[in-house]
Amino acid sequence: MIAELSRDYIEYGLGWSWTPARVLAAVNDKATNVAVLDEQAALAGFGIMHYGDQTAHLALLAVRPTQQQRGLGALLMAWLEKPAVVAGIERVRLEARADNPNAIGFYRKQGFREAGRIAG
Repeated sequence: MIAELSRDYIEYGLGWSWTPARVLAAVNDKATNVAVLDEQAALAGFGIMHYGDQTAHLALLAVRPTQQQRGLGALLMAWLEKPAVVAGIERVRLEARADNPNAIGFYRKQGFREAGRIAG
């Protein structure tokens, strides 16, 4: 289900890189947390964060459009950031599509700032 939401709401128009196999690999990776929000037996949102020695990387974060504007994204971010804080990691990196102003606005509200742009 995570892979399909990624394909439909994050990776649209880019090709599908977060396939079910890749999501499963993230679930099995000891340096990665996968958080899911379930509402009425349906996936409302999810996040995948990888933790390194000095930097954490938010690989994916999505909340189903029908579930947005309820604070679920902020809840996922707080849950995923907590292990980084406990481990003394001071920086969390992420990418947001330039054509997704809602995501960019959300991350700014969470305290993130733009550090650069990546083509594609």
